[in-house]
Amino acid sequence: MTQHLSEMLQRIEASPTTAMTDRAMQLREEGRDIISLSVGEPDFATPAHVIDAAKAALDAGATKYTPVTGTMALKKAAVLHFARDLGIATDPAQVIVTAGGKQAIFQAIAATVSAGDEVIVPAPWWVSYPQMVRFAGGRVVPLITHAHRNFRFDPGDVEALITPRTNWLMLNSPGNPTGAVYPAEMLLGIAEVLRRHPQVLVLSDDIYAPLNYTDGPHATLANLAPDLADRICTVSGVSKSHAMTGFRIGLATGPQWLIEAMGRLQSNSTGNPAAVSQAAAVAALEGPQDFLIEWREIFRRRRDLVVAGINAIPGLSTPVPDGAFYCFIDATPLMQRFDGDDNKLALHLLEAGVAVVSASSFGGKNGFRISFATSEDVLAEAIRRIARALA
Repeated sequence: MTQHLSEMLQRIEASPTTAMTDRAMQLREEGRDIISLSVGEPDFATPAHVIDAAKAALDAGATKYTPVTGTMALKKAAVLHFARDLGIATDPAQVIVTAGGKQAIFQAIAATVSAGDEVIVPAPWWVSYPQMVRFAGGRVVPLITHAHRNFRFDPGDVEALITPRTNWLMLNSPGNPTGAVYPAEMLLGIAEVLRRHPQVLVLSDDIYAPLNYTDGPHATLANLAPDLADRICTVSGVSKSHAMTGFRIGLATGPQWLIEAMGRLQSNSTGNPAAVSQAAAVAALEGPQDFLIEWREIFRRRRDLVVAGINAIPGLSTPVPDGAFYCFIDATPLMQRFDGDDNKLALHLLEAGVAVVSASSFGGKNGFRISFATSEDVLAEAIRRIARALA
């Protein structure tokens, strides 16, 4: 049968992180012992009060449609979350609830990017950012960052890339895949640049904000530069902070015109997020948050174990990530063995029983990303397997 793929679909590829995770699952089903460090998913149980709220919602009949952009109860809970956790003052009319944070980002891009528009994306980047831009017909403008600077950049680096066609700047802090955290002084410098270029919108992806291992509070642009609030879309959610990846709830706040445009797109695609998931998210955002202190400390210990273990393997190195639950590992001294192709390196490690994702999948090179969102025993065994595979 003849395939009829749209021009838009032909611009993009399947997510490599999802592809590697699916391959690891397939090998497990075939009886292989595979440790998967390829997916960004907390291994903690969803908090009990969230599960109880989901059960109660089902018992109360939360099985019907809700308003397309989310229930008023969840929008009010989101307003609380944005103010309490990110320092952003907003109101329900400026909030949209989506089926995961990924949908919020996709809709913001799809609603605003036209053919030839440019989007500045710091690299290494989360795999879906450039795919979304290309799907909309835009052009990705990489802003290259480096490990020796903890994957941060100077505001001047942004300004050097801005042209009259620049539509968006993407910010992700703490970052996937690097764990980079942008300090307040860096964001204030970016704000000064943006004031000189009023056509540039900012998408601030703060989904990992609760997983910040620095001493200071989380910094985000909409809080530090409220005069730019009408140009900033801040994305958050409950997937990473409350171990609710399967509930598929994302949140975004921004200028009302953008939120309404995103809602128009959502009304003609997915419709509302699942009713029971929204009820659970209300409990997550309005309920106790103290468990996050323990979760952060567990992740910090895992991070330190992985950083020490990786840096002890000849040919591998990684900086200490300041947030999220990823290490972005450089393997440049070993790449000649793999013909300079880090996808071959990732497949080699998969054959050794560890699923990782190549650095090139994230706009990087000569290495791989691992997630340390699993137990210390599993991580220690994964490091042993990596060491043996590369010995």
